Formats: sequence, structure tokens, C-alpha cells
Amino acid sequence: MKARNFRYIRPRTLAQALQVLAEGGSDAVAIAGGQSLLPALNMRLSAPKLLVDIGNLEELRGHSQHGDFVRLGALTRHCELLHSDLVRRHVPLLTQAAPHIGHIAIRNRGTLGGSLAYADPAAELPACVVALGATLVLASLAGEREVKAEQFYKGLFETDLQPGELILAVKIAVPSEETTAGFAELTRRHGDFAMVGLAMVATVRRRKFESGRLVYFGCVDQPRLAVSVSRAIAGMTLPLRDEVFEAAIPEDLAPGDTPGLRADTKLHFAKVLTRRVLKSVLERAVA
Repeated sequence: MKARNFRYIRPRTLAQALQVLAEGGSDAVAIAGGQSLLPALNMRLSAPKLLVDIGNLEELRGHSQHGDFVRLGALTRHCELLHSDLVRRHVPLLTQAAPHIGHIAIRNRGTLGGSLAYADPAAELPACVVALGATLVLASLAGEREVKAEQFYKGLFETDLQPGELILAVKIAVPSEETTAGFAELTRRHGDFAMVGLAMVATVRRRKFESGRLVYFGCVDQPRLAVSVSRAIAGMTLPLRDEVFEAAIPEDLAPGDTPGLRADTKLHFAKVLTRRVLKSVLERAVA
């Protein structure tokens, strides 16, 4: 299939981009890497009248540390998450997740802001920013506002992003030395969309979990904190007590049947992934 006809504008500055988006309203859509949007256009799942190319806006690039926070620009490429020393040192969850995003060509073009804004329930990065307790910095002609990642996602492909708004950056608190991360997903082939995935950030003290934030993706309609499982692992140590967190998983997940994958299979996969991630995180922290 081919995309419907649309106008194309490439602003030179962020101010121009925000002006064009404001004038276009709900008919205007920003495009950067295009790795999520272009397939949606070609399948006519999305049919904007105006594409606003923000791919060259310097105001949206770069990543840096500001005191207790790491700031990642919206145009940070997936491959930058994989190779950045700053990200590896302070946000290792993103370094762990990046190799699972599509293939090399997609990672070279896809952007952090684009993935977060598109809100695909099988995407890795939305789940990661919720697990990290990150804050999204949004901008429009009215100014900037900040939204916690777990409040940004509203439903299937639905976010708190308003017409005329752009994601400027993501702010992530620098973790303590006792904070560690874990990530895993199950796909039919590497690069495919995740059937079930799990992103986790946890604090480990005295060889046991003191607290944790677990977020599932692929088997849910939006990334949200798995409150019951996160609560169930508190105080857990090796060897794992599988029955404790397995009993909590259905309280957080209620997947439906989809073509080729039944709901009970998704729950089984979630239990397998949870066991793998919890064990690897504890073993790494103890080592």
C-alpha cells in the first residue's frame, strides 16, 4: 500500500517547528527517524495531512548530566543508547534494551522521542522509561511542561502528548550504587516485536531486593508499573521463591488471546522472564 497524500515541511529551528505544529493541530505529525511512522503511513494506519520533519533540530540532540539527572535529547538515536558511556554508566537499563530494538538499520535511524511518542505496546523504550521513573519534557508554543513517564501513557497507542506538542527530552535520575537493572524479552526471531518483555530497576542491599520497579511490555496495551509483582519481590533473595512472584503476576497482567498466542501462554512467558530477570539481577548484585 501507499501513504495518503500529505504536505511536508522541514523547519530549521525548534521555534518554527512548534509554530507549524500549532497551526496544523491534530492534522500535523512530527517525524524524525520515521522507523515507526513510515510503516504506519504506508499501511494507512496513520493519515496526517502534514508531516513536520524535526530530524535536523539541534535543540533536540545530545545527552548530558545535570547534577542528579541525566538528560537525553528526543533525537537520541537507538544506537547512541547502545554506545554512550554516559548512558552505560548511569542508565544501564537503556544499554541493555537497545540491542533488542529492531535491527541495525532501524537502530541507526530510530529516535528515543519517536519511540516514546508512538507508544507501541511491544516497544522496549516506553517500558524502560516507566521502570526508570523518568520524566518527559514536552514543549509547545505555550511553553514547556514535564510529565512522569508512568502518567504519559494512557492506553493502546495513546499518550498525554497534545496537538502542537513535541517531546524535547527525557530526564532520568542518576541511580545510587546499589541500584541495578534487568531486561529480557521473548520474540519469535531477533528484531521481531516482543511477545512478552520485562524491564526492571531494583535496589539490592545485603544480597536481597529492597525495592523494585518492574514493567511488562508486549503482553499489555500500555507500559505500566507492575505494582503487585514489584511489591512481592521486596525482601526476596537467592534462591528465588517462585511461587511468591508468580502468584502476583496475574494481578498485574490480564492479557487477551491474540492470533497465534493464547493469554495463558503469555502469562507463562511472563513468569519465565520474571524468573530469569530476577535471578540475573540478584546474581550480578551479589557478584
